[in-house]
Amino acid sequence: MTNLSLKTEPVALGKSGLAVFPIAWGMWRLASPDGQDDLGLIAERVEAALEAGVTLFDTADIYGCDAPVGFGGAEALFGKALAANPQWRARMVIATKGGIWLGKPYDSTRDYLRSAIDASLSRLGLPYVDLYQIHRRDFLTHPREVAEALVEMVEAGKVRHVGVSNYSPAEVDALQAFLPFPLVSTQPEYSAARFAPLYDGTLDQAMARDMAVLAWSPLGGGRLTDATHPVGKLLAEQGAAHGTDASAAALSWIMAHPARIVPIVGSQQPRRIAALRDAFKVNWTRGEWYAVLAASRGEPMP
Repeated sequence: MTNLSLKTEPVALGKSGLAVFPIAWGMWRLASPDGQDDLGLIAERVEAALEAGVTLFDTADIYGCDAPVGFGGAEALFGKALAANPQWRARMVIATKGGIWLGKPYDSTRDYLRSAIDASLSRLGLPYVDLYQIHRRDFLTHPREVAEALVEMVEAGKVRHVGVSNYSPAEVDALQAFLPFPLVSTQPEYSAARFAPLYDGTLDQAMARDMAVLAWSPLGGGRLTDATHPVGKLLAEQGAAHGTDASAAALSWIMAHPARIVPIVGSQQPRRIAALRDAFKVNWTRGEWYAVLAASRGEPMP
C-alpha cells in the first residue's frame, strides 16, 4: 500500500510568488504571562525556528492581549528581537493580522485597518510585511470597504500580499470579488481534533483557487498530545512507530492533505521548536490517516 509521504520542499504561498517551509512558527504565546519578557529567550526561540528551517513567522496585533504586555505586545517584542538581529529578515516571510480589538470586537473599516497596519509596522520596526491577513470577519463592514483598505496597503508598499483568517469560503468569495489581486492565504483552525475545514469547503476552495492554507492550533490546544484522548492515543502510537511522538504525528497528519497545509507551531520552548522537523519522519497509509479522522468524528467513516 502506498504511504502518504510528506514533502520537505517549500510550499507556495498561494499566487504570491513566495514559497515557505512546510511548517510555520506562530507567536500567540510569545508574551510572558507574568510580564517578565526576556528578549534573549525570544531570540533563542526564533533562532531555533530558523535552524529548523522555518521561514514563515506568524503574528497579529491582538497577540499579547492576555498578558501584561497588552495589545500589540507580541509584535513589539518580535520587533525588538528583529532590531537586535537584522540578519534574520532576509530569511523570513513575516505575516501579521488585524481586525480584532477586544470589546469591539471586530473592525475592518477602511479607517481602522489603515491605522492598524501603520501601528503594526511601527511595532515590528518594518517598512512592510510580506503577508497581511484580516483576522476575523467584521459583519458590519461591506467587503468592498475591506478590499479598498487592502488595496491601499498594497499600493502604498506596506503589504506585499494579503489573505484572510477564520473566513468561511463564502466570505472569501465575497472579499475576492472586490479585489484586483488574489487572496494568497486562508488561515483556519484545523487539526485532527478540529476537522471542519475538511467538510465546510475551506480546503476545497483553497485548492481550487490556489490559496495557501495556514493551520492554527494544529495540536488541538494540547488535546492531541494527551494519550487518554482517543485521537491522541492513535497519534502517539503513530509517532512511536516512526521513532517520534504525538506532536510530530499530529503535524504530519495535517500535512498529508493534498492542499499541502502549513501548520503553525505555537510552542515557545526552543527544544520543542527544534523538534518540529520530526513531523517529516511520520508517514501514513490511507487506512491509518482515516482511522484518526474516524476517531475524531466519534464514528466510523461512512
